[in-house]
Amino acid sequence: MSKNIAELLLDIDCVKFSFKNYFTLTSGLKSPVYVDCRKIISFVNERNIILDNAIDYFMKKNIKFDLVAGGETAGIPYAAIISQKLKKPMLYVRKKPKGFGKNQQIEGEFNEKQKAILIEDLATDGGSKIIFVEAMRKEGLIVEDIFVIFYYDIFNFEDSALAKLNVKIHSLCTWDDIISVIEKRNLFSSNEVNNLKNFLHNPDDWRSKNV
Repeated sequence: MSKNIAELLLDIDCVKFSFKNYFTLTSGLKSPVYVDCRKIISFVNERNIILDNAIDYFMKKNIKFDLVAGGETAGIPYAAIISQKLKKPMLYVRKKPKGFGKNQQIEGEFNEKQKAILIEDLATDGGSKIIFVEAMRKEGLIVEDIFVIFYYDIFNFEDSALAKLNVKIHSLCTWDDIISVIEKRNLFSSNEVNNLKNFLHNPDDWRSKNV
């Protein structure tokens, strides 16, 4: 399944590569790769395949939840589609309270002790998800699982702040899957593939030598 999702992401150009003019990430750091899972919403067939795979994953892993919660902003459309497919209520969670009206950070109807799964498009080290998890738990929701379409899986999750919150990250695809498809399709030269692997193995060391 993971390899098939990796192929889909490459086919619809969600994974970008640049071995000369590096991308600038939100952090300001340089990278030879950029993953944009938000564009999946524009590809109806691929979107349907990916989210059907997500539901199959929940069933196979026996992940139980009462509510589907989308994280602002990229997680919201995927949460909406999953919610519809599973006939489960949906919430969405802001990065911060909206600052007016009822000043809510979570939109939707829910009760304390209900179990919610957080849906996002992707995760790097998972740190950005902490805001959403803490906001939901503050309102009495049980949050044990985060689901993303793509997970970098190149950082030590066990030592992360997110791991200390006792949540699990689930994904359909990681960099290992992307690399496998790249090599299978001979998309890049061996030097370019090694350059990519070096970045994924140790981004800081790669930057010290390439930027």
